[in-house]
Amino acid sequence: MGHIAVLANPFAGKGRGRVAAERAIAHLRSRGADVRAYAGHSAAETLALTTQALAEEPDVLVVIGGDGTLSAILDVVCGSSVPLALVAAGTGNDLARALGLPRHDPGAAAEVALTGIVRLIDVGEVRTRDRVARFLTVAALGFDARVSDRTNRLRWPHGALRYYLALVIELVRLRPLPFTVAVDGGTAVTALGTLVAVGNTASYGGGMPVCVGALPDDGMLDLVEVAQIGRARLLRLFPLLLSGTHLSRGEVRHRRVQTVTVSAPGLVVYADGERLGEDECTITLRPAALRVMTSAVRDPS
Repeated sequence: MGHIAVLANPFAGKGRGRVAAERAIAHLRSRGADVRAYAGHSAAETLALTTQALAEEPDVLVVIGGDGTLSAILDVVCGSSVPLALVAAGTGNDLARALGLPRHDPGAAAEVALTGIVRLIDVGEVRTRDRVARFLTVAALGFDARVSDRTNRLRWPHGALRYYLALVIELVRLRPLPFTVAVDGGTAVTALGTLVAVGNTASYGGGMPVCVGALPDDGMLDLVEVAQIGRARLLRLFPLLLSGTHLSRGEVRHRRVQTVTVSAPGLVVYADGERLGEDECTITLRPAALRVMTSAVRDPS
């Protein structure tokens, strides 16, 4: 057997990445694994370390961090023959949730690198005016993206209160957007709406299943559109979003597509917790582009 490379983002999850890395590495070494550890302190350094780690041909690359940590290295790891094992240590951990990986036990998550099975999953791709970016979970456009954007720009308060403050601010500022949407090369249709979500997996924001039923290995994207609604109706819709029962509502439309182009004045595009662009984007899928290790038995948490 060769070695296992462990790539950690010590700043993930407000410092949880450092603790998770220590526990994961300790578990792997206790199991007799030859571990080579790497810790990136910036996005550029993490990307360079990923290239270095893969060049040394490990059996598995263990990535410790959140959805943003993994999405930031997708350009390097997509198409690699080295499978990835994810030790969730971020804020949302929605990819780990989608794959049924342990999210609260770094040792159990690291064990998947030794005893798990390889699964090929799809990778989403967002093309904007300025860049092409890959993502793994859900691309958010509209109200939900503006809440994420506002949360990232606020410096106070900390924790969940910052998200709730951002939610209140954006509710006060709520305005419908004239979304122009074209699906699978069809005719573009413009209609006022509240949000558009394009999912490779079901959830974002730490478990909100906006694209309930989406699977990361079915070769399809799940497109969810919420029509123009007021503040009161949007507040009533949020509990349904949390429980995944919103797709039956009349103001919600759900389609499974392979490509979608969305534009609107003032549009903000977020995916995997990162701002990817504005105004217009085309979202597509790269089927079976990433090799990941998953548990032989799904984690009940």
